[in-house]
Amino acid sequence: MMTTKVTDAPEATQETDVALPSESEPTEATAPHASEAGTTDAPGDAKSTERRKVSVSVRGLVVGAVIVALVAAVAVLGWLYYDARHQRDVQVTQLNNNAHAEQIALDYAVKAATMDYKDLQAWHVNLVAGTSPELNKRLSDAGTSMEQVLVPLQWSSVAQPLVAKVRSNTGGVYVVDSFVSVQTKTVQSPEALQSTATYSMTIDSNNNWQITDVGGIGSAMGPK
Repeated sequence: MMTTKVTDAPEATQETDVALPSESEPTEATAPHASEAGTTDAPGDAKSTERRKVSVSVRGLVVGAVIVALVAAVAVLGWLYYDARHQRDVQVTQLNNNAHAEQIALDYAVKAATMDYKDLQAWHVNLVAGTSPELNKRLSDAGTSMEQVLVPLQWSSVAQPLVAKVRSNTGGVYVVDSFVSVQTKTVQSPEALQSTATYSMTIDSNNNWQITDVGGIGSAMGPK
């Protein structure tokens, strides 16, 4: 009888490489912590961005408000300057017009008070110079009537300007009082007599500065 020896065959071994976690590498257990860390940082960045946006917006509003205030201030100053300049121009114009009216009145008074019985025609011309057509006729008639007194008295008078002053101004119509010093000689008074003649005139600047009314023509004939 044969005996067969059975030997246990060696079990086949299968090598399996198992990667063991090292100390430096994060394990699956620690991975979620890294992910959580990433998620916790994101809200902080968002808040910082929001703060920067708010800061920029506030700064923009402040700058805009300052610009608006500056523009408004410049506009107000410009208006005040224009108004002050306009008022100054109005005052200067008024002063110039007053002076012009006073000069017209004073020049007329001097010529109207200067007479020479030897040349009354020249006096007639001066008497109506610069007057309106209506006043021209009235003064011409008055001058003709005065000749009847001037010639017999051999009247001769020389006038010098004293002063003229605007009494009123209504819509460009000036009432001016003027005063002249008059030296008069007559057949009755060969020595010159001094007197002051007063004239009240209405001058219309709207009608080429024509004289529309004159009072006091007879005042130049005070002394006889």
